[in-house]
Amino acid sequence: MKGRFALFIIFAMIAGVAAGWASHQYLDAANLGLAVTIFSLLTKIFIMLIKMIIAPLVLFTLIAGIGHMEDAASVGRVGLKALGWFLLMSVASLLIGMVMVEWLQPGVGMNLHVAGDASTVPSTEGFTLDSFVAHVIPTSIIKAMADNEILQIVVFAVFVGTAIAMLEKKSPRVMELAEEGAAIMLKVTSIVMTFAPFAIFGALASTVAKQGLPILVTYAKFMGEFYAAMGILWGLLIGLGFLFLGGRMLKLLGVIREPALLAFSTASSEAAYPKLLAGLPTVGIPRKIVSFVLPLGYSFNLDGSMIYCTFATLFIAQAYGVHFTVAQKVMMLFLLVITSKGIAGVPRASLVVIMATLTYFGLPDSWIALVLGVDHLLDMGRSATNVVGNSVASAVVARWEGKLDEPEA
Repeated sequence: MKGRFALFIIFAMIAGVAAGWASHQYLDAANLGLAVTIFSLLTKIFIMLIKMIIAPLVLFTLIAGIGHMEDAASVGRVGLKALGWFLLMSVASLLIGMVMVEWLQPGVGMNLHVAGDASTVPSTEGFTLDSFVAHVIPTSIIKAMADNEILQIVVFAVFVGTAIAMLEKKSPRVMELAEEGAAIMLKVTSIVMTFAPFAIFGALASTVAKQGLPILVTYAKFMGEFYAAMGILWGLLIGLGFLFLGGRMLKLLGVIREPALLAFSTASSEAAYPKLLAGLPTVGIPRKIVSFVLPLGYSFNLDGSMIYCTFATLFIAQAYGVHFTVAQKVMMLFLLVITSKGIAGVPRASLVVIMATLTYFGLPDSWIALVLGVDHLLDMGRSATNVVGNSVASAVVARWEGKLDEPEA
C-alpha cells in the first residue's frame, strides 16, 4: 500500500510539473489566472483539512503522551536521561537547520512576495512580556481550539497530563478517552493525508504555471541544501555515537542500516520500528531499555523532523522576502521545541508544525504550499534520520545507565 502511495505521489509530482508547464507555455493571461486558481484550490482544500485536525490532534496526542510519562517516573533515571537527550538533540537539530538555511539562503531571489501586500516583516505583536504571557496561557481551552492556538493547547494538555500522572488512580477512564481520541485523530490524519497527492499536484502545477520551469532549479537547490544540512546532523549523531559507544557504534550502524533504508523508501520511520525493536538488543542494548526509550523517542525525538522545521520555515520566509530578528528566531526555537512534541510521530507532522509557526508570527499559513510539492522527497530523508537518532539515543541511555550487555545471539 505504501509503495503504491509513493508511486501515486511521484506521478502527481510529474503530472503537476507537466500541467504547470503547459499552462505557463500555452495559456493567455486570463486563462492562466483561472488555471492557477483551480490548481491552487486543490492545495487550499488540503491546507484547510490540516487546519481542521490540528487542535484535537495536539490535545489528545499530548495528553496521552504525558499520561504515559508516569512510566518514565517509575524507571526514574532512565526516563530523565532519555528526555534530557531528546531535548538536547531537538535543540541541536533545530539550530543546524536554522544556521544552514541562513548560510545557504536557498529561498533568496524567488521574489514571491505579492505586490501590494505590505506584510514583509513577521508580526512582533507577541513579543512584549504581557502579550506573550497572554498568548501562551489560555483563558478558555474551547477558544484556544477554535482559534487553533497551538501553544495554548500545549499548555493546557501539559497541565492535564501532569495532573493525571499525579493522581493515585491515574484516571484510567480519562486516559482511555485521550488514547482513543489520539487513535481516532491519527486515523483521521491518515485519511486526510490520502489527499496529499492531489494537493502536491495542485501546488506544483500552480507554482510552475506562475513561475515557469526555472522554479524547479530553486526546488532542486532547496532539496540539495536540506540534505546537506541533514548530512551534518547525521555526522553529529554518528560522532556522538562513537564518543559514547566506541567501536560498538560500527555494529550499531550495521543493525540500523536496513531499518533506515526501509524508513527512507517508505517515508515512514514507523515502518522501521519493528526491525529496530528486534535489532538493537543484538548489539548489547538491553531490551527493557529499548522497549522504553524507543517508543518514547518516536513521540519526542524526531531529529529529522526538527531540522526540517527551521529549514523549511526560514526557506519560505526567504522566498517571500520576510526577515526575522534574532529575538524572533530565538522565540521560533522555543516555539518549535514545545509544539513539535505534541504531534511528533504524526504523518507529515512537520507540515502541521510549520503551519502553526507561520501563523504564530502573523504570516499566511497558505505559504506552506511552497514546500508541499517536494515534501515527500524530503520526508524520505527525515524518516531515515529519525531512525538513526532514536537508535543512537537508546544506545547512549544504555551507556549512561552502565547497562550495555553482551550482544544477543
